[in-house]
Amino acid sequence: MPEQHPFTPQTRRQLLTRIGVAAGTAAMYQAMTAMGHAAGTDFTSPPTLTGARKGTTVLVLGSGLAGMLAAYEMRKAGYNVRVLEFQNRAGGRNFTLHSGDSFTELGGASQSVKFAPGNYINPGPWRIPYHHQGLLHYCREFGVALEPFVEVNHNSYLHATNAFGGKPQRYRDVMSDFNGYTAEMLSKAVNQHKLDDILHPDEREHVLAAMAGWGTLDSSYRYVKSDRVSQRRGFAKPQGGGIDGAPIPSDLLPRDEIMASGLWNWLSFNMRLEMQTTMFQPVGGMDQIGKAFAKQVKDLITFGCKVSAIHQDDKGVSVTYTDVNHGNRTVEAKADYCVCTIPLSILSQLDVQVSGPMKAAIAAVPYASSVKVGLEFNRRFWEEDDQIYGGISFTDQQMSQISYPSHGYFSKGKAVLLGAYMFGSAAYDFAGMTPEQRIEAVLEQGSKIHPQYRKEFSNGVSWAWSRVPWTLGCCSMWSEQARKTHYKTLCEVDNRVVLAGEHASYIGCWQEGAILSSLDAITRLHKRAIGAA
Repeated sequence: MPEQHPFTPQTRRQLLTRIGVAAGTAAMYQAMTAMGHAAGTDFTSPPTLTGARKGTTVLVLGSGLAGMLAAYEMRKAGYNVRVLEFQNRAGGRNFTLHSGDSFTELGGASQSVKFAPGNYINPGPWRIPYHHQGLLHYCREFGVALEPFVEVNHNSYLHATNAFGGKPQRYRDVMSDFNGYTAEMLSKAVNQHKLDDILHPDEREHVLAAMAGWGTLDSSYRYVKSDRVSQRRGFAKPQGGGIDGAPIPSDLLPRDEIMASGLWNWLSFNMRLEMQTTMFQPVGGMDQIGKAFAKQVKDLITFGCKVSAIHQDDKGVSVTYTDVNHGNRTVEAKADYCVCTIPLSILSQLDVQVSGPMKAAIAAVPYASSVKVGLEFNRRFWEEDDQIYGGISFTDQQMSQISYPSHGYFSKGKAVLLGAYMFGSAAYDFAGMTPEQRIEAVLEQGSKIHPQYRKEFSNGVSWAWSRVPWTLGCCSMWSEQARKTHYKTLCEVDNRVVLAGEHASYIGCWQEGAILSSLDAITRLHKRAIGAA
């Protein structure tokens, strides 16, 4: 047999898979960036748009963040801008449900938010990564107060139905024991010279020292119950004062159960670039961002405009819409150019006069189904009973996760947590339920992690994105092939129309994607308008 070259050619998928297994998803994301499959946020500063021809008009369709930002920057550049919005509020998917709000989803089910004053839930975006500098720039510019969002909490829970008798385990216990057992196995392999083919002799001692420190191994490179290990995973009897203050080390979770549980999958969740600390949230709810944007362009927005057609020729763009706030009359708006931020799930159903390739691109991107459930409880039992302050608990049940509020710590009275956040088949299952059935299912599943659920529950509300008439889904879900075939076309200026939104970015499902897409779109359109492109 001929000797195999150590650098045998691989497909990109194979290479990415191996990088992901070896170094985690953060490394894989960076590799994808280098290959052109993904991109981090590249914001440095707002664009400088100069030379706009006086009197040039622009129609912006949609007053989500992408639409409002386009209107804000283009007006600054000297364009005459008008924004048409279907709803009677600005912000799009950036919004918050507060006490007294009500809504009706497709199918006719209506819900009223009965939270105590000051409590809220964010059905859409709910956290901001530190490197989403475009969004953070405009938060600073528009005066949006931000506070830390706690993503990782070592005292939260990891739960698998068929592991550890169905009992949830503390995040720190699973992490400490998984790391310890893994370090022990690797140390054994090093000591038994089973890795000599990949370890240089000078590396051997360094690897052993690293494993001992990383996995809190003893002098024999064993992961065993000890005071030192309990300094990470916690003590069975914590350190105290006085005569009986000595701590008692905690028992380790069995190695075979740790490995079989699959709970270690969640340990790498926060290695993903977009989930790394520090993260932020607006004080008072995510809608504070939408409101701050709207304050800049509120005089430009006409609400209640249900767009049905977008036509264009070499001279301009005409948009036909139903004025739902004034007798459902049909209206035609004209402009020289159009920035369209309507979600592709809706736009694909409209009469849009664009090129064949652009139509194909618009139709090529499905939208994810997602469901969130907000639960209000009579007290903060997760803090008072379980010492959990912010962060997320994960489970293999359909509800997927529980996110604890990152504000109002130690306060008395009612409080709201995100009791479920799901995508995929689970989201479709829940979307098919009534709102009451969703709440009941989440209470049943959540009780497996927090037995206090039933006793402390006050009220709840659910949001199923596939049942939202103005978006029909949560966010765009590009496939690798669709992005390769259609993405560039989707972002190009089609005669006098350009699209913007998270769907026209490599940061889909994030507000930063909407911000960067909008800035890119108006820069391209500006060049087209002044004859530079």
